[in-house]
Amino acid sequence: MTSNRPYLLRALYEWINDNNLTPYILVDATQPDVMVPPSTVKDGKVVLNIAMRAVESLELGNEALSFKARFGGVSQFLFVPVAAVLAIYAQETGQGMMLPADEGAAEEEGLDAYEPDAEADDNSGPDDPPKPPAPGKGGHLRIVK
Repeated sequence: MTSNRPYLLRALYEWINDNNLTPYILVDATQPDVMVPPSTVKDGKVVLNIAMRAVESLELGNEALSFKARFGGVSQFLFVPVAAVLAIYAQETGQGMMLPADEGAAEEEGLDAYEPDAEADDNSGPDDPPKPPAPGKGGHLRIVK
């Protein structure tokens, strides 16, 4: 069976655009074949604005996303394999989703599907309110139960 990741990406991209919001993706820049400006990578990850007004020639394919975007006034070609996309969300609201790991890829590498560690560093309990984003930070992702 083919991966559901590219289909989820396209569906959420369309949903975010239909609601006049700005789609952002979180990318694992350490994955093979990821082509993004090195100056945008922080802690091995990069957040990219993929709104129609921010990119040119956007292609949301089954294997990869590719587009041109301007960084520091210079147009650059970006290439992101679908497997490297960790999440897609609306910048204004933080609504979106973390993408599930491909079962086939996890099985090939001998990995189980991702399960959060019960002994997380965060000392907040399940009934504690979520912490607000740090001042000056943009959108955020929320866990919806």
